[in-house]
Amino acid sequence: MWKRRIIARVPVLVGAALLTTYCTDAAGPDRDAPRPFAQIEPGRGIQLDQQNGAFGQSGTVILKGFNPTNPHVGDAIIATFFWFGAPGGVTGNIIDSVTDVLTTTPFTSVGNKYELVEFVSEGTISMATYLATNVQNFPDAGTADNQILAVRADLKVPVTDGGVAMSAWIGVAGTIPQALGEHRSASGAASPLSSPTIADPGAISLNPGALAFGISLASPPANVVGPSEWTPIGRGGDLIMNTDGEYDARFTLSPSGGSTDPQWSWFFTGTGTWLASVLALNPAPTTGNLTVTTNTSGDNVPTSDYTVTLDGTTSEPIPPTGEISFTALPPGGHEVALSGLPTNCQLTSANPVTVTVVAGEMTTTAFTVSCRIVPPPPPPPPPPPPPPPNDFMTGGGKLGDGREFATFGLHASPGGGKFEWVQHCPNGFNSASALCARGKFTFHGTVTAGTYAQGSRGPSCRTWAGTGTSKETGARNFTVQQGCDGGEPGRGVDYIEVTIDGYQNAGYLNGGNIQLHRSKS
Repeated sequence: MWKRRIIARVPVLVGAALLTTYCTDAAGPDRDAPRPFAQIEPGRGIQLDQQNGAFGQSGTVILKGFNPTNPHVGDAIIATFFWFGAPGGVTGNIIDSVTDVLTTTPFTSVGNKYELVEFVSEGTISMATYLATNVQNFPDAGTADNQILAVRADLKVPVTDGGVAMSAWIGVAGTIPQALGEHRSASGAASPLSSPTIADPGAISLNPGALAFGISLASPPANVVGPSEWTPIGRGGDLIMNTDGEYDARFTLSPSGGSTDPQWSWFFTGTGTWLASVLALNPAPTTGNLTVTTNTSGDNVPTSDYTVTLDGTTSEPIPPTGEISFTALPPGGHEVALSGLPTNCQLTSANPVTVTVVAGEMTTTAFTVSCRIVPPPPPPPPPPPPPPPNDFMTGGGKLGDGREFATFGLHASPGGGKFEWVQHCPNGFNSASALCARGKFTFHGTVTAGTYAQGSRGPSCRTWAGTGTSKETGARNFTVQQGCDGGEPGRGVDYIEVTIDGYQNAGYLNGGNIQLHRSKS
């Protein structure tokens, strides 16, 4: 006999339930009146979808279908199998495998993977709980008798009495590592001296949004009161043992987790044995994570960070070889770009890239960078020389005053010219002054063609050089560093600067005039 507690068109998390009792065919689909299934409410956290169970089975197979209505594709299924005695003297978990099939003739394998969560045994009764997540490959909420999803345990040895309790859940994470939270089991013996006997598998902690499922088995059959604040799922049994399945939905909509400690009160009339298991189911994640890695190789690898930009709005530093993570991202495509590379480094992978983030998973993307030693750029070529002036300069005058002064005359052009310079000194003798250190002299020079150019003091200044001779000093080179036409009449505004080997003189004219004759073309 299996007693179902049915959620009748009300949200599962509200916790209201009606009690209906009927008998089941152990292996095949039930053929009683259709049973309403849990109302699906998106955004309501983990919800009970379908449940069923059977007792009184024997042999090497325990099998039960979700008749009259299949669960939904993507559900998580909890299947707890129980059996009496130690058949053939074999102890421990005698289940060889748990699979699912469709109730075609013959059965059609479905292929979902069921993993053992808890096994517990005490005396003559045993109980093993299996979990499958994101179940596929069957008619979604189907009701055809030959297309019912059934869960099957193949046993290593035959049993004389066994059964199964199954429940399907909406909104559970899609992989077992993501879905399965903390779980535990316990067992014990009933004492006729105290009633009720408390079956307590132990407390478990729950993550935000998680649901706790628990089941307890007793032999011989006894009346039971389920855990406080828990919601019944189904209750069944036969003349040898009976069970009660319950769930705790108090944390499914909570932003914070907590803990729960389910305790069943069994009212045995004599000695007996109890088993109890509890497990937490985590909700399907709504966000995913992204890890970005960089790998830089080559010469002159930078020591400063690059910059990773996500979706053009969020930027984070990343080492040249390293990684960073972005968490709680909405599922879907995201653009990732790398910037901040020095000039000697370049990307050898695509940039930017678009990656697809999957809820509950860590997506990765990588950038590769190659760096090299860059020689310094060659110095820029010197600017071209200015074109030679298309003009010529004439003049003469006096530089200095007193008894130490110089007089000069000049005619200079791009093609050459003449230059004369006379240094006057007292009595014509050498003196301690720099100008007259060599005494009086008269110098006659010839301008070398091609040396005539614009001077550095401005557009009205010219420079030229050449060679000459003096009867006092002999052959000498000379340079007029600056000959400047500062305006009229010349005195105080025209400027000349002369070097004749070791002799130097410069200044504004005390008399005379320097005239720059510009071309009229």
